[in-house]
Amino acid sequence: MSTSDGNHSAGQQVSDDDLATIATQLGREPRGVIEVSYRTPDGVPAVVKTAPRLPDGTPFPTLYYLTDPRLTAEASRLESAGVMKEMTARLAVDDDLAAAYRRAHESFLAERDAIESLGTDFSGGGMPDRVKCLHVLIAHSLAKGPGVNPLGDEAVALAAANGMRGTAIPADWPEIPATTDDAESDQ
Repeated sequence: MSTSDGNHSAGQQVSDDDLATIATQLGREPRGVIEVSYRTPDGVPAVVKTAPRLPDGTPFPTLYYLTDPRLTAEASRLESAGVMKEMTARLAVDDDLAAAYRRAHESFLAERDAIESLGTDFSGGGMPDRVKCLHVLIAHSLAKGPGVNPLGDEAVALAAANGMRGTAIPADWPEIPATTDDAESDQ
């Protein structure tokens, strides 16, 4: 999917300039980078797809890795604000949300296993039963575009609403729909 000002890719080659940018973002040399999976609206690498096994043979189950410092800081801020706990609580009571989150987990595993199977059903971010890491969920949603990972999409929308829309996140990223509780509190 490509939006008007952000790029969700299907296999962008990684240039030497990309690797240098990613190294600066991470403060270290990147490992196992297969592609740039998402670029910010201004073209900067922000999410990379990593090999399921690093060059030294170490298993690395996190398929999509968030590299943009603005996005990593925002993911950390959202985690500190208790967003993961609230999302996990919703998974326990919302069967539709839990089913959609499980589908995101299964899609993640299928994509990773198509590259190389690690022989595990661990995906990342706590999927499919809880929310453990918003960095992974945000990276997954930005790489795949809206509609694949519901809680990742929601975390991206929260980041967009916190001043990142049009800078690190596409201007047309869907907003979080208002709930019945939100509508009642506005009255």
